[in-house]
Amino acid sequence: MADSFNKKDREKKRKKRQEDKAEKMEQRKTEGKKGNDIMYVDEFGNLTSSPPDPRHKTKIRKEDIDISVPKKEMLESVDSVRNGMVKFFNPEKGYGFIVDDITGESYFTHVNNLIDEIAEQDRVSFEVGSGPKGPIAMAVRLRG
Repeated sequence: MADSFNKKDREKKRKKRQEDKAEKMEQRKTEGKKGNDIMYVDEFGNLTSSPPDPRHKTKIRKEDIDISVPKKEMLESVDSVRNGMVKFFNPEKGYGFIVDDITGESYFTHVNNLIDEIAEQDRVSFEVGSGPKGPIAMAVRLRG
Protein backbone atom coordinates (compact mmCIF):
# COMPACT_ATOMS: atom_id res chain seq x y z
CA MET A 1 0.00 0.00 0.00
CA ALA A 2 1.44 3.39 -0.98
CA ASP A 3 1.81 6.17 1.58
CA SER A 4 0.04 9.42 0.92
CA PHE A 5 2.01 12.58 0.16
CA ASN A 6 1.23 14.13 3.59
CA LYS A 7 2.36 11.03 5.41
CA LYS A 8 5.66 10.98 3.50
CA ASP A 9 6.14 14.67 4.12
CA ARG A 10 5.54 14.28 7.89
CA GLU A 11 8.00 11.38 8.00
CA LYS A 12 10.67 13.50 6.26
CA LYS A 13 10.16 16.35 8.73
CA ARG A 14 10.36 13.97 11.68
CA LYS A 15 13.66 12.49 10.42
CA LYS A 16 15.03 15.99 9.78
CA ARG A 17 14.20 17.04 13.38
CA GLN A 18 15.90 13.93 14.76
CA GLU A 19 19.00 14.60 12.66
CA ASP A 20 19.10 18.26 13.78
CA LYS A 21 18.76 17.22 17.42
CA ALA A 22 21.57 14.64 17.10
CA GLU A 23 23.76 17.24 15.37
CA LYS A 24 23.19 19.78 18.16
CA MET A 25 24.01 17.18 20.82
CA GLU A 26 27.24 16.27 19.00
CA GLN A 27 28.14 19.95 18.67
CA ARG A 28 27.66 20.48 22.43
CA LYS A 29 29.91 17.50 23.21
CA THR A 30 32.74 18.77 21.00
CA GLU A 31 32.54 22.40 22.18
CA GLY A 32 32.32 21.51 25.84
CA LYS A 33 30.41 23.52 28.40
CA LYS A 34 30.28 27.26 28.07
CA GLY A 35 29.69 29.25 31.22
CA ASN A 36 28.72 28.12 34.65
CA ASP A 37 25.57 26.10 35.32
CA ILE A 38 25.45 27.21 38.96
CA MET A 39 24.59 30.73 40.09
CA TYR A 40 24.95 32.12 43.61
CA VAL A 41 23.17 34.94 45.40
CA ASP A 42 25.38 37.51 47.12
CA GLU A 43 24.55 39.41 50.33
CA PHE A 44 22.75 42.11 48.32
CA GLY A 45 20.47 39.66 46.50
CA ASN A 46 22.34 39.84 43.18
CA LEU A 47 23.15 36.76 41.10
CA THR A 48 26.84 35.97 40.66
CA SER A 49 28.79 33.10 39.13
CA SER A 50 31.42 33.06 41.90
CA PRO A 51 30.69 31.24 45.15
CA PRO A 52 30.53 33.28 48.36
CA ASP A 53 33.60 33.59 50.57
CA PRO A 54 33.20 31.01 53.39
CA ARG A 55 35.08 33.30 55.82
CA HIS A 56 32.30 35.91 55.68
CA LYS A 57 29.38 33.75 56.77
CA THR A 58 26.53 35.29 58.72
CA LYS A 59 24.04 33.22 60.62
CA ILE A 60 20.43 33.87 59.53
CA ARG A 61 17.56 32.42 61.48
CA LYS A 62 14.60 31.23 59.45
CA GLU A 63 12.27 33.17 61.78
CA ASP A 64 13.91 36.43 60.63
CA ILE A 65 13.03 35.84 56.97
CA ASP A 66 9.79 37.60 56.02
CA ILE A 67 8.29 36.38 52.74
CA SER A 68 4.74 37.66 53.15
CA VAL A 69 2.88 40.88 52.55
CA PRO A 70 3.72 43.38 55.30
CA LYS A 71 1.13 43.69 58.00
CA LYS A 72 -1.02 46.83 57.98
CA GLU A 73 0.52 48.25 61.15
CA MET A 74 3.97 47.94 59.57
CA LEU A 75 2.84 49.93 56.53
CA GLU A 76 1.28 52.69 58.61
CA SER A 77 4.53 53.31 60.50
CA VAL A 78 5.62 55.47 57.55
CA ASP A 79 5.10 59.21 58.12
CA SER A 80 1.36 59.62 57.74
CA VAL A 81 1.30 63.44 57.45
CA ARG A 82 2.50 64.65 54.07
CA ASN A 83 3.06 68.06 52.56
CA GLY A 84 2.01 69.20 49.15
CA MET A 85 0.53 71.87 46.92
CA VAL A 86 -3.03 72.24 45.65
CA LYS A 87 -2.82 71.68 41.89
CA PHE A 88 -6.52 72.19 41.21
CA PHE A 89 -9.54 72.95 43.35
CA ASN A 90 -13.11 73.76 42.27
CA PRO A 91 -15.04 75.17 45.24
CA GLU A 92 -18.35 75.03 43.36
CA LYS A 93 -18.08 71.30 42.77
CA GLY A 94 -16.20 70.65 46.02
CA TYR A 95 -13.21 68.63 44.83
CA GLY A 96 -9.61 69.04 43.75
CA PHE A 97 -6.16 67.49 43.50
CA ILE A 98 -3.08 67.84 45.69
CA VAL A 99 0.46 67.01 44.54
CA ASP A 100 2.76 65.41 47.14
CA ASP A 101 6.06 67.32 47.53
CA ILE A 102 8.20 64.21 47.95
CA THR A 103 6.71 61.62 45.59
CA GLY A 104 5.03 63.93 43.06
CA GLU A 105 1.89 61.80 43.22
CA SER A 106 -1.47 63.49 42.74
CA TYR A 107 -4.20 62.80 45.31
CA PHE A 108 -7.91 63.50 44.94
CA THR A 109 -9.56 65.43 47.73
CA HIS A 110 -13.16 66.33 48.50
CA VAL A 111 -14.56 69.28 50.45
CA ASN A 112 -15.65 66.81 53.17
CA ASN A 113 -11.95 65.96 53.78
CA LEU A 114 -10.88 69.60 54.33
CA ILE A 115 -10.11 71.10 57.73
CA ASP A 116 -9.29 74.57 56.30
CA GLU A 117 -10.58 76.21 53.13
CA ILE A 118 -8.08 75.80 50.29
CA ALA A 119 -7.46 77.34 46.89
CA GLU A 120 -5.15 76.53 43.98
CA GLN A 121 -1.40 76.96 44.67
CA ASP A 122 -1.92 76.74 48.48
CA ARG A 123 0.70 74.82 50.48
CA VAL A 124 -1.07 72.16 52.55
CA SER A 125 -0.44 69.20 54.83
CA PHE A 126 -2.60 66.10 54.53
CA GLU A 127 -2.93 62.44 55.34
CA VAL A 128 -3.34 59.73 52.74
CA GLY A 129 -6.46 57.62 53.05
CA SER A 130 -8.19 55.02 50.96
CA GLY A 131 -11.04 56.06 48.68
CA PRO A 132 -13.32 54.08 46.38
CA LYS A 133 -11.01 54.63 43.38
CA GLY A 134 -7.64 54.67 45.13
CA PRO A 135 -5.65 56.82 47.56
CA ILE A 136 -7.14 60.21 48.56
CA ALA A 137 -5.98 63.21 50.58
CA MET A 138 -7.72 63.50 53.95
CA ALA A 139 -7.52 65.94 56.88
CA VAL A 140 -6.24 68.66 54.53
CA ARG A 141 -5.10 71.84 56.30
CA LEU A 142 -3.19 74.94 55.27
CA ARG A 143 0.47 75.13 56.17
CA GLY A 144 1.70 78.34 57.72
